[in-house]
Amino acid sequence: MVIALAAIWIFFASQSGNFLSARNLSMLAVELAITATLALGMLLVLLPGHIDLSVGSGVGLIGGIAAVLIFQYAWPAPLALLAGLIVALVLWALMSTLIVRQRVPSFIITLGGLLVFKGLFWLIIQNSTVPVARGSEGNLYSLLTTYSLPQWAGFLVGTFICGILVLTWIRDRAARRRHGFPVEDAEISFLKTFLIIQGILLVLIVLNSFRGVPLCLLVLVVIAVLIHLLTRHTPFGRHLYAIGGNEEAAHLAGIPVARVITTAYILLGAVVALTGFMQTSYQGAATTTVGELMELDAIAACVIGGTSLRGGRGTVTGVLFGALIMASLLNGMTLLAVPPEMKLIARGTVLVLAVWLDTALNRHKIFR
Repeated sequence: MVIALAAIWIFFASQSGNFLSARNLSMLAVELAITATLALGMLLVLLPGHIDLSVGSGVGLIGGIAAVLIFQYAWPAPLALLAGLIVALVLWALMSTLIVRQRVPSFIITLGGLLVFKGLFWLIIQNSTVPVARGSEGNLYSLLTTYSLPQWAGFLVGTFICGILVLTWIRDRAARRRHGFPVEDAEISFLKTFLIIQGILLVLIVLNSFRGVPLCLLVLVVIAVLIHLLTRHTPFGRHLYAIGGNEEAAHLAGIPVARVITTAYILLGAVVALTGFMQTSYQGAATTTVGELMELDAIAACVIGGTSLRGGRGTVTGVLFGALIMASLLNGMTLLAVPPEMKLIARGTVLVLAVWLDTALNRHKIFR
């Protein structure tokens, strides 16, 4: 992934001198935050071996509901966002019920959800454009992707994240020693952590040279930390991996399979709502194109990052790398004014290559 990302950046930097500018990298950070947030939500349902094709339409629908409530019905922005969140939780709870209780494949249910949500979205906005930047309430909504932290706040957040990384590194090594597990060489482990910290500081310097750290990037960090803790340090996370590895064995082991999968979909609904608010804010309006094909970008980001479509394998770090690759690809093509049809071809090619790689890795694992 690192080699692929470096190749993409080198190519676009050679084609456009603006690709590595502070302004474009700040825009890339916003696009990464939106794509990666949705991909992290997708990770929760891919781990137990399911999928969701409706998230792109859901992004448009939930963002559109909030926009209509604010600008056509004069609701306060916080109340409208809360209403959108509740709608998302209810919709994804209903879909998960059909998947788990009625034993209908998630592919079919979410494909139907894709069409239903898209139709509801167009119906709610009446096939028109609903702006999100009028008046104080509109400005509050648009702050999700237009507001940037002051420089001192950005460095404070970066220092806090670096401190957490160091403490996590020390804690994990101590825990592995305590339980008799092999521990990575201290110098190599320290070098990895040091390089990550250097990368974080470099990002802060670049972002602060333009407007500062975007608020939505901070949202992504919070979501990434929460999902990492949820999947790696809780029984719920271990159950997700167990179900994806072998659902029948997980059921025989006493894992509440139905409840775990339902919870994963409900959490995905919350992530879809948050992504819908950010994507609508970023585009400046709720239009019929909001969320279009975002489900494919989320799935591709997960698979590129090492998440298996068969379930049982995937990490937050891998998803973030995969999302950065997808966001860099889309950002670079936009900067070079690549025609829309070529963008579709590129996105489809990346998705096919990612799935092929996943299949090849699974086949290698089986034969090995």
